[in-house]
Amino acid sequence: MRKICSVQQCFSVSFRSDSVSTPRPRLCVLKRDEGESYGFHLRVEQGRQGHIIRNVVLGGVGGCSGLQDGDRLLEVNNFYVVDVPHAEVARKIRLSGHQLCLLVLDGDEYEQAVSQGQDLEGLVRAHKGEGCKPPRLCHITRDSVSGERGCFSVSLLAGGAAENAGVCRGDRLVWMNGATVSELTHSALSRMVWSQNGCYINLLIDSESEKNYMRQKMPVLPAMAVPHNLPYRARKLHLVSGSEGYGFLLRQEKTPSGRMSHVLCEMDRGSPAERAGMQDGELLLEVNGVPVESLEHEEIVARIKQSGQHVSFTTITPQGLEFYSQLGLSPLLFCEDVANEKEKESSEPASIAKQSPQKEMDGLYKPRLCYLQKGPLGFGFNLGCVPQSPGTFISQVVFGRSGQSAGLLEGDVVIEVNGQNVEQKYLEDMQILEEILHTICLLRRIYIHLHRKLLLLLLY
Repeated sequence: MRKICSVQQCFSVSFRSDSVSTPRPRLCVLKRDEGESYGFHLRVEQGRQGHIIRNVVLGGVGGCSGLQDGDRLLEVNNFYVVDVPHAEVARKIRLSGHQLCLLVLDGDEYEQAVSQGQDLEGLVRAHKGEGCKPPRLCHITRDSVSGERGCFSVSLLAGGAAENAGVCRGDRLVWMNGATVSELTHSALSRMVWSQNGCYINLLIDSESEKNYMRQKMPVLPAMAVPHNLPYRARKLHLVSGSEGYGFLLRQEKTPSGRMSHVLCEMDRGSPAERAGMQDGELLLEVNGVPVESLEHEEIVARIKQSGQHVSFTTITPQGLEFYSQLGLSPLLFCEDVANEKEKESSEPASIAKQSPQKEMDGLYKPRLCYLQKGPLGFGFNLGCVPQSPGTFISQVVFGRSGQSAGLLEGDVVIEVNGQNVEQKYLEDMQILEEILHTICLLRRIYIHLHRKLLLLLLY
């Protein structure tokens, strides 16, 4: 069946005239089906400036959205890309999933604006207007929602999990655990809330920004979001080869779900891999920014060898990959650069005491017993979980309360309560225990940069 193109998907039109006029960007919203392409190419061309739209397929997704050959790209999913390297722009488009928002400018208008020295970023700001903040992707435990079909706001409890996760009063709920809520009634959403074991990944936006998005006829997408308190993030590692290579093994293994994965393992002590922060059992997603999940083992090894002395890897834990797969998102959307994180840590004030490397290593493998006394506002921590999966972890530690004083860290995984193994317990079971207890004794075991294991002894 042929696609029927709708010109209504292109929300702004540029009218040419002989007089000097302000260029008018166009917002094009592209939505494709599984296995379908967006129907255009993105290129850089010698002698021409900008990221250029080419080969727009007649009747394809891009053509029906209003894209035209020669258009210049200004934004991808609300992110300004004019001065961003071409490979990174292409990557943002590739990771967007089945829906994509492109802000473009006619090719002639773009070249004229550049020749006149116009501020393209200012042009984009003027087009979008004020008060257009990005949405937030928040990991929170159960709180109530209110609203009518297609419009839901979050009701906050003082000191509750949502407030601690960064949710603001009046935030609009757009998306929950991979499902858009715009077509749901309140009762349907409530049933969905109570069926998720009390653990949610919510896409939220403040009410003023929502109005701005609606005015522009721009959808609010997870790819536009700023992550808050997510339990898993992909990590970018930078390795410099030593005299004996990088010091790790790469194996191809089948996961419990049946998919083939490339597993990083057996890091040599003191090797470039260990120094870069590589973790045993992590899965390899990218080599030098290029996806490799679909490649064969030999192809990946060849790419690493071709990199010479320097190579970058993007990795994630198996649990993290499962987490994003359940949400229908690419784990590469919210990637953190390990080198940048280390640089931030090294810039901390010198007054902060540092453990010696050996003492730190020893401490990482020794379980520690932590006692928490329940205060008027609780134990001062929140539990989280992977949606629809057993097992819980510490998702939030409230500053100045019992949890922080006892040494709890975000990411600690609960494995025992009063000597009873709870690794297969769901979040709701743990929350019931937490409500009826007054004193907690925690024995926790930490593994380097992995999920820290906790033995919880909850005392009545």
